Amino acid sequence: MNKVKRIPVFKSEAKERAFWEKKDSSQYVDWRQANPVSMPNLKPSTKTISLRLPESLLDSIKIEANKRDMPYQSLIKAWLSEKVQGSRQA
Repeated sequence: MNKVKRIPVFKSEAKERAFWEKKDSSQYVDWRQANPVSMPNLKPSTKTISLRLPESLLDSIKIEANKRDMPYQSLIKAWLSEKVQGSRQA
């Protein structure tokens, strides 16, 4: 591997973000020297959305969530995640 380039000093986080969006980090970091990191308490960022559902569907979801003793929003997220993961494996 060639000698790594020096990482510039940035005046703001926005400028640093813009830099890394355009640059290949392998030119600036020798990744062979990197160590694996575990971050068990890191939570994925979430975004609030508005979703319109028929009342009867929402009522059915709430009943299913109550049977599982969980919030209905959590059940919706679990079902969506299962469906997306299943479609990726197909």
